[in-house]
Amino acid sequence: MITTQLPTLITVITTAAIDAINPCAIGVMILMISAVLVAGQSTARLIWLGLTYVFGVFLAYLLGGLGLLYFLGKIPLYVTEYLSLSVASLIIFAGILEMKDYFWYGQGWSLHIPVAISKKLTGMATNVATSTMGVFFLGIFVSAVELPCTGAPYLAIITLLSQQWDGTAFGMLVIYNFIFVSPLLIILGLVVSGVKLQKVKAFKQEMRGPARLMIGILLVALGWLLIFIANGIINFG
Repeated sequence: MITTQLPTLITVITTAAIDAINPCAIGVMILMISAVLVAGQSTARLIWLGLTYVFGVFLAYLLGGLGLLYFLGKIPLYVTEYLSLSVASLIIFAGILEMKDYFWYGQGWSLHIPVAISKKLTGMATNVATSTMGVFFLGIFVSAVELPCTGAPYLAIITLLSQQWDGTAFGMLVIYNFIFVSPLLIILGLVVSGVKLQKVKAFKQEMRGPARLMIGILLVALGWLLIFIANGIINFG
């Protein structure tokens, strides 16, 4: 079992690590931390609110993934191959758009959250930053609005896991989501340990371009992987 699942596990971990460089979730986390610091909250309170936000993102992504897996599980087997090919084509197209943004950002089609929603997120991050429930639902809302725009890597992994859904595959989905939120935990840890928030913001800006390129390359590779699996060229067991 471990041997046959190893390629899938490696694919899940690699995809999650690259997808974790998520500009929206990280950006809102930075805004929320900034608002908490401005409000003069204690370090313990900052840790609590930060963890609450991270849990909201984690829970929303996990439930969203399970919902998609349930939907895929209801599709007849004879349709599954064609669906996998359609998803693969969509993911490859998304990868091309991400790579395009590395070279020509803001020109033509892009995978990003609409400006109106971005402004709403900014306002929410500032207004609810000191409320436990507010921060929790902020994490859920961030996940809900960014999933259609930046969820292509997650969709690829869900499609891959749906090929053989069992307890092991569920564990991999949990691992994916834990890795996905790990940068948020790292940012919280850095700020708590004394790193200036400005340095975190600057690093996020520096990584925006390279992150798009890495995600784009990853999506094209995942798309072709799904095509090969659908056609029986590759079998992960």
